[in-house]
Amino acid sequence: MKTRAAIHTTLGEYPTVEEVEVPDPQPDQVLVKLFSSGICHSQLHNIFDAGFGRPTTLGHEGTGVIAAAGRDVTHVKEGDHVIVTWVPRTPVIGSPPRIPAGVTFREQLMPTNIYTWGEHTLANSQYVVPISKDEPTDTSCIVGCAVLTGAGAVMNTAKVRPGDSVAVFGVGGVGLSAIRAASILEAYPIIAVDLADDKLEFAKEFGATHGVNASQVNPVEAILELTGGGTDYSFDTIGVRVTAEQILPSVRIGGNGADNHGGMAVMVGFPPEEITINPKLLMMGQRRFRGSLGATYPEKDFATFLRWNREGKFPLDKLVTRRYPLDDIAQACDDLHHGRIFGRAILEF
Repeated sequence: MKTRAAIHTTLGEYPTVEEVEVPDPQPDQVLVKLFSSGICHSQLHNIFDAGFGRPTTLGHEGTGVIAAAGRDVTHVKEGDHVIVTWVPRTPVIGSPPRIPAGVTFREQLMPTNIYTWGEHTLANSQYVVPISKDEPTDTSCIVGCAVLTGAGAVMNTAKVRPGDSVAVFGVGGVGLSAIRAASILEAYPIIAVDLADDKLEFAKEFGATHGVNASQVNPVEAILELTGGGTDYSFDTIGVRVTAEQILPSVRIGGNGADNHGGMAVMVGFPPEEITINPKLLMMGQRRFRGSLGATYPEKDFATFLRWNREGKFPLDKLVTRRYPLDDIAQACDDLHHGRIFGRAILEF
């Protein structure tokens, strides 16, 4: 079938909306007619990455309805509402195989295995999670990346508990999701770190108890002062060198002896090529530095996130601040690239 999707063809240029050819689903695939898709900052990395294969489709969080299912697919059927995500339902050791979905553009097979910036998507069923038809078909799409990445890092990587102190560097969609999850889990204090006062004020609506403007003060020094020595957990949801190097010295010191651990620095944002850290921060005081890569159990945790939304604890409609039609994808990417978007933006089809 022919359908429309945002296609990225040229390094450094934004995608354009083009016609693509989508084959019938393979036995383990589903065809999804999309209602909405989140616009993730990771796609900007792809757009400006010389090593990224082109032409290609983009996007990795969406909500839609199953239009067709392969014969081996058993957990969803035609007519079911689903979230399309980049985290497989069954955990995989290492990187999951990136098998092209089979979509072609001008008779050329595109390399992407997951995409949601289009009217339809073809995906392996491992990346599709069923949801109730009572759930919103617009804002629920961001559960497929922004929410699972930020909240999952707090819940499942750090395992934050009541009274734990938390700092979150970067208050975009992922950072706000981390802050909201930390607030639901009764962390205190919850320190938001960003470069703009208006974004820090917005973060307080999601549960941040303090804001640190890193363009005005040294954020590490500010965090140490606010917490009396450092946080239990600090999260970098941006992934630039400066923030990746700041999270470790911002966590508290431990001491010698068994289980006398210091705080944990968690790398959540797409990482830079290299960073420099003082190894004494790791050994002296037994601080910990680790990554968090979509740390979620999709079927179990998606149900939790959607329940929190229904209960008013995790307001997805507040997190989504901008909406675009597919034809405005270039404008959406430009707005994201230049910091004009609070929270998360979505496409609506």
